[in-house]
Amino acid sequence: MSATTALPVGSDPLPLAAALLRCPSVTPDDAGAIDVLIAALEPLGFVCHDLTFATGGPPIRNLYARLGGEGPNLCFAGHTDVVPAGQGWSADPFAAEIRDGRLFGRGATDMKGAIACFVAAVARFLARGRPRGSISLLITGDEEGPAVDGTVKVLDWLAARGERLDACIVGEPTNPGRIGEMMKIGRRGSLNTRLTVHGTQGHAAYPHLADNPIPRLMAILGRLSAAPLDAGNAHFQASTLTITTIDVGNPATNVIPAQARAGFNIRFNDLHTGASLKAWIEAVVAERGGRTDVAFELSGESFLTAPGPLSQAVATAAQAVTGLVPEASTTGGTSDARFIRHACPVVEFGLATGTMHKADENVAVADLETLTAVYGAALERLVGWA
Repeated sequence: MSATTALPVGSDPLPLAAALLRCPSVTPDDAGAIDVLIAALEPLGFVCHDLTFATGGPPIRNLYARLGGEGPNLCFAGHTDVVPAGQGWSADPFAAEIRDGRLFGRGATDMKGAIACFVAAVARFLARGRPRGSISLLITGDEEGPAVDGTVKVLDWLAARGERLDACIVGEPTNPGRIGEMMKIGRRGSLNTRLTVHGTQGHAAYPHLADNPIPRLMAILGRLSAAPLDAGNAHFQASTLTITTIDVGNPATNVIPAQARAGFNIRFNDLHTGASLKAWIEAVVAERGGRTDVAFELSGESFLTAPGPLSQAVATAAQAVTGLVPEASTTGGTSDARFIRHACPVVEFGLATGTMHKADENVAVADLETLTAVYGAALERLVGWA
């Protein structure tokens, strides 16, 4: 679409992105973000389902919106919740200030900007005809939080209705510098472990009368981190174990503590599962003996969407718009793609990652236009017109 061609209503991503940024939707608060989206989608013909779930804590608003009733159903997934603004901003984090060609605000890149781009792309797509299949949006308010009452609950709701997703693009920021550099075709799994080693408190001058838990904790951590978990494979980098905290809580210099605690995180590829890593950790802990407590929190298993029609369509669309061939990567943290992959093939592609979660999070206005064009090109390849 040329710059001289009049754009259809709703096809400019900037006003919608700014409206979403003005909603201080820090998890679990919606702060009106879902209402902003419904107001943008219903005029385009979407049927919107405002879904609230509260099984894991405070109520979480989610949105499932669909245009069309036939397959295939291409879904765009994302989240309107954001992390707290924090300190150090040069602008109001919820004012959507535009300065020097950039839109500032918490969630500009992660990932309200991408949501606005997809809606704008759909508006442009519809101006050229009706879709051959269906287009849908799955938007949650619980991605940055526990992720208990968000995407996973909407997927359950869809399954109960007999509704199917055939392919999904998640709009998480994926590009290290320029749009078109990288897409995600999978993610590593994430396992958090909290280890407590128990001993017997005593006087530091009489260690034989106490049981110091610190050496045993150090030995366990040394054993766990002594060698690489693996060397990676064709699609994944090597798994990593990172010690995140060691806590004794002992203010005295002459007291042997009764407990010592540590926490560590494993980001693992598809050579492992959460269950296999738990078994390995428990075996290492048992080797050292003594009283211990181990608690695990599995954020998600590793997964891979094998290269195929979806990733090829997204890559081709990105190349057509940007001239770059995106790297098919599995790096980074977790996302709600870990839930969606059980329903359909999923690829992540969005804005640049540089300022997400930082003070002065921002996106270039020009990048919003570029991403809108990429999503539009993907719609042409994956949906097309009737």
